[in-house]
Amino acid sequence: MRFRQRVLASGVALGVATAGLVTLPMPAVAETQLQWADCKPEGKDKPEVVEGSQCATLQVPVDWHNPDGPTFGLAIARRTAKNPSDRVGVLVWGPGGPGDSGVDRVKTGMSRFSQRVQDRFDVVSFDPRGIARSNPVKCSAALLAKQPSPVIKSQAEFAATISYNRDLAADCRSNTGPVYDHIDTWQTVRDVDAIRAALGESTISFHGSSYGTLLGAQYSETYPKRVRAMVVESVVDHSADSARSFLDSQAWAAQDSFDEFLKWCVSTTACALHGRDIHALWDDLLARADRGAVPDPQRPTLPITPYWLSFNVFRMLYGPRWTDLATMLKTLDASAPPTGQPPVPTGLASNTLAVFCQDWNLPVRNYQEYAGLLTRLARNNPDMRYPGQLMAVSMCLGMPQADNPQHRLKVRGLDDPILLINARHDPATGYNWARSVERQLGRYGVLLTYEGWGHGSYNSSPCMQDTVDAYLLTLDVPKRGASCPALPPV
Repeated sequence: MRFRQRVLASGVALGVATAGLVTLPMPAVAETQLQWADCKPEGKDKPEVVEGSQCATLQVPVDWHNPDGPTFGLAIARRTAKNPSDRVGVLVWGPGGPGDSGVDRVKTGMSRFSQRVQDRFDVVSFDPRGIARSNPVKCSAALLAKQPSPVIKSQAEFAATISYNRDLAADCRSNTGPVYDHIDTWQTVRDVDAIRAALGESTISFHGSSYGTLLGAQYSETYPKRVRAMVVESVVDHSADSARSFLDSQAWAAQDSFDEFLKWCVSTTACALHGRDIHALWDDLLARADRGAVPDPQRPTLPITPYWLSFNVFRMLYGPRWTDLATMLKTLDASAPPTGQPPVPTGLASNTLAVFCQDWNLPVRNYQEYAGLLTRLARNNPDMRYPGQLMAVSMCLGMPQADNPQHRLKVRGLDDPILLINARHDPATGYNWARSVERQLGRYGVLLTYEGWGHGSYNSSPCMQDTVDAYLLTLDVPKRGASCPALPPV
């Protein structure tokens, strides 16, 4: 399927009308030839390098509002097409998180993509600004370890959280340098286009996952004529206009996935909690965790809070890992209270979530409003009353206005529609978000649904992979409403 946007009378393709999303001229530095070399091992804590990966560094502006100003090194990696005679072009992988390393993905082999895609694309990715090798955001490890719980219970805790957030921001800024104030996705969109220019490509194909879908969507707004094809997988909706609507949608997705886990436990004896009242067990674990009487699954000598206990469950719904989740809950239920104390860390540590507060305005006026949000979450989502993204809201309390605030997408001028892919039961980027973004895109977006579970769906079934590959390789867009049947989680 191919379609063309009618050219405006002025001869200029429609750009982006949203405030702040303007196209900036590329500085000459972005057009320099990249110096590629084989990627090298980086130490025992880094992933193994698989043969065939190449690494380079691209100098980009600290602030794209001042493209001729100071620069820093953006880390890039690639694997060239294995069948160069059939090469389609460049496929840029947009890392998720925020905080994922695209360089690590490439260095370890890009098993993320099928052999068909690897044969015919140069697969390129990068460490987004503020992450890993690209001027990472660094903060005092001891201060990061004191992060307050997002389950705020009093006005005093609310005020203390704001004070902590401001202290942490000052600390991170001091340890990171000027890049700290310019790590929003608006800036990263320009980094991606600098990569395109440095590669000498007039257009790119793009596949972004989770938080990388925000990057892809905003790239398509800003540079629609530089997009050949775009896949956004596990779709982030950047249009939520308040903390309430943001948390409502996130908690709904987590509760929906937890409900699917419960259905599975009822239906199969493979569930370690088969036949038990899991709602009651979970309520009891949360209450015990509030008293410091539940061990951390990863560090059994230490207690875990209700929020982090919920977060552990939330992450196990990503796979989903239902068998492991049931076993973990059963083990925690039978565990004795922990007695250890965490050590005080030293040195610096990465703060990969710092980008969030520069991408989202989700203010909460006072403790009464925050308490009301918690009450609403518990009423509507009795099991997942503390969604993982609650921390994202609490850590931005008292922070300045975001540089790249939410808005409804205004994509115009694409030659082919964006392909959205999402599981119907995704705990982190719910199906409700994918449907919302599809509506915002209109004729410029088509949603392919995986009727199963988990965060990420490209590798969930041959049907999903084949359909996405056909789009990337030949621009064969599935029909609206297309879906792939669910396969039992492994």
